[in-house]
Amino acid sequence: MASFNDTVIETFRAQNGIMGGHWEGKTLVLLHTTGRRSGKEYVNPLVAAPDGDSYVVCGSLGGAPEDPQWVTNLEAMTEPVTIELGAETLSADHTVVRPGEPEWERLYGIWRDYWPDALEYEKKTDRKFPVARLTVRR
Repeated sequence: MASFNDTVIETFRAQNGIMGGHWEGKTLVLLHTTGRRSGKEYVNPLVAAPDGDSYVVCGSLGGAPEDPQWVTNLEAMTEPVTIELGAETLSADHTVVRPGEPEWERLYGIWRDYWPDALEYEKKTDRKFPVARLTVRR
């Protein structure tokens, strides 16, 4: 998976965040998180559904049975995160919303409606996916 993500990150940066192919017309962000145990920086490309002044990203991991590590790393972070959005590198406030929490249905619905692959991901697992709201600091 790392090599696939590395290729997406490289393409994202080379094209100032404008992606073609499978992601044509969709917003992607590169989310920078710090490993809660390792302290290492990680960068994850994520489909980001607009929600007013924020973006909703989802911990679907393509329908894998477990949450991606970036979700728990993000939950452990108290400071704003760095995101790459288009050609800009920005600071963003973040909130992870897990299934059953207030706003999860609304936020997950926004992301599911935005990203057509979501329905396929749901078929692969019984797990409900956590989402995160990223609000750019301007």
